Amino acid sequence: MSNLLREKHQAIAGTLLFLAGFVALMGIITAEVYYPSGYTTANSEISDLGATRPPNSIITQPSAVIFNSTMIVTGIMTVIGAYFVFLSYRKLPFNIPFGLFGLGVLGVGLFPGNVALLHPIFALTTFISGGIAAITSSKIIDAPFRYISICFGIIALFFLFSAGFFIPILGDGGTERWVAYPIVMWLTGFGAYILGTKSKL
Repeated sequence: MSNLLREKHQAIAGTLLFLAGFVALMGIITAEVYYPSGYTTANSEISDLGATRPPNSIITQPSAVIFNSTMIVTGIMTVIGAYFVFLSYRKLPFNIPFGLFGLGVLGVGLFPGNVALLHPIFALTTFISGGIAAITSSKIIDAPFRYISICFGIIALFFLFSAGFFIPILGDGGTERWVAYPIVMWLTGFGAYILGTKSKL
């Protein structure tokens, strides 16, 4: 692959991934702003913004539209970004979980919390593959961001592991945010890193 073509791929990937992290974070914050009283970051899951779990699911607008749209847009941007990352680096131990992460985020938006079977599958896919992607991105990035990425991935998987054993260290909502937000921050940083790498070619 020529340097010029690779530079174009990296420019597309870096831009999409950097913006995907921004959209995810700000979309969640905005949905929280419009959610009625009773929603707390300690006890409420992030996906409650789209719809709470069945039975007796609660869907609150405009929070649901904002959150679900945010996840769909973030997922699409990440999937496309992951494709261009694959074209640039072709490291399957990273490319596969990263692609699954994008699909998981997209699925979370398409199938909100009131969809009993599919939502948990996509949410778990997002968290597991996101943590693994952060760790395995060390195969294509340099220090010090390499070690930051590994730490972020370990943090996300550690809190996911604790929740899986019904030990929500910071409450259900707080624990989930310690899974999700390190991945979102890594995604934004990864996009910025690719843009910075592209500028050196």
